[in-house]
Amino acid sequence: MVVWNFIWGHMPQALCRLIGPVLLVILAASGPGMVRTASAQETVTSAVVLMYHRFGEDDYPSTSVTMEQFEAHVRELTSGKYTVMPLSKIVAALKAGTTLPDRAIALTIDDAYASVYDRAWPILKREGIPFTLFVATEPLDQGSSDFMTWDQLVELQESGLVEIGSQAVTHPHMPLKSNARNREELTQSANRLQEKTGIRPTLFAYPYGEASRDVMTLTQEQGYSAAFGQHSGVANSTSDMFYLPRFPINVNYGGVERFTRLVNALPLPVSGLTPSNPTLPTEGSGNPPAFGFTVEGVSENLTDLKCYHSDASQISDFQQLGNRFEVRFDGAFAPGRTRINCTMLGHSGRWRWFGMQYYVPPE
Repeated sequence: MVVWNFIWGHMPQALCRLIGPVLLVILAASGPGMVRTASAQETVTSAVVLMYHRFGEDDYPSTSVTMEQFEAHVRELTSGKYTVMPLSKIVAALKAGTTLPDRAIALTIDDAYASVYDRAWPILKREGIPFTLFVATEPLDQGSSDFMTWDQLVELQESGLVEIGSQAVTHPHMPLKSNARNREELTQSANRLQEKTGIRPTLFAYPYGEASRDVMTLTQEQGYSAAFGQHSGVANSTSDMFYLPRFPINVNYGGVERFTRLVNALPLPVSGLTPSNPTLPTEGSGNPPAFGFTVEGVSENLTDLKCYHSDASQISDFQQLGNRFEVRFDGAFAPGRTRINCTMLGHSGRWRWFGMQYYVPPE
C-alpha cells in the first residue's frame, strides 16, 4: 500500500481519473494485504486537544471567547462525560500507543495573555481543570501589560494544575527564519522557562501554527517530546508527534453546540500523507499541493468522507481509491495559512476529523 500511496500521490490528475477505477479493481483482487479493511473497533489511541488564546476580550474576536461561552464550555467538560487530562499524559499515551479514556480532552492556552490569569484561571482553578500554557518568553521579560507576569506564571505552575510549554522567545514565523535562529528560539525559551519555573518544558507550540520539516526536526533535536500546530483534528497514535492538531476556539467558533461536537469527535487515522511538509513553495511545483492520504482502521463507510479548505482556490477533483483519497485544487494556494479539513459522520453520531494546515511564505 505504501507503493500505491506514492504512485497515486504523484500521478497527473487526468491520469488519476482515467486509470483510478482499474487500479481499484487490481487492489481489491490482490487480497487483504493490499486494501486494508476497517476494524470493528477503534484501533488507535486518541484525544481532543483544545486551543484558546484570550478570554472576554471583545476587541479580539478571532482569538478570544466570551466569558459566557467559556463558562458553557466548562459546564460541558465537567458534566461527567469527559476526562480532562494533562497534555503531557496524553502525549505519553499517544507515543506509547497505550489506551486513553473515551472522550479524553486536553486544554491548551497560547501566549499567556493577562486575561488568562484574570478571567480564565479563577474558573479553571475552581473546577480543578488542568491545562497547558504555551509561553513566548520575550513579552513576559518586557513586562507588557497585555501579558501575564512571571510571578503569575509561577503561581499557575506551582498550583499543580498547569503545565508550561514553550512558544519560542519572540513568537516568530519560524518557516521564514534560518535554522540557526530557530535553534536559538527553541533553546533560549526553554532555558528561560526553566530558570523561572524550575522545570524545563518538553512541549512546544508553533507560533501561528506554522512549521516546516526543518523546523519540526530542530524542535525534536532540541529535546522537546511533541509539538502542536493550530489545525483542527483529533490527535491520535497515527499523528505526527511534531505536528499534532488542536481545535481552535474563538468567538465565532465557540458556540456550545459546536463545542460539544468537537469534544465528542473521533479520530480519522491516516497514513501516507502528501505533502507531509506543512510549508509549501510560493509558486511552481508543489503549489497547489497534490494532497492525499490513506484512512486506516475505520469501520464506517468511507464514501461519506468530505474535504474542505479555507483558500480562495477550489477543490477541482476528489478521488477515492479504496482507503486512499486524493484531492486536487484549481489554483495555487495564496501566501499565508490555509487549512484543509476532512470529516465524516460516524455510526455513533460522532464526527471523525482529520485536518492539516499549510503555510505559503510571502512572495
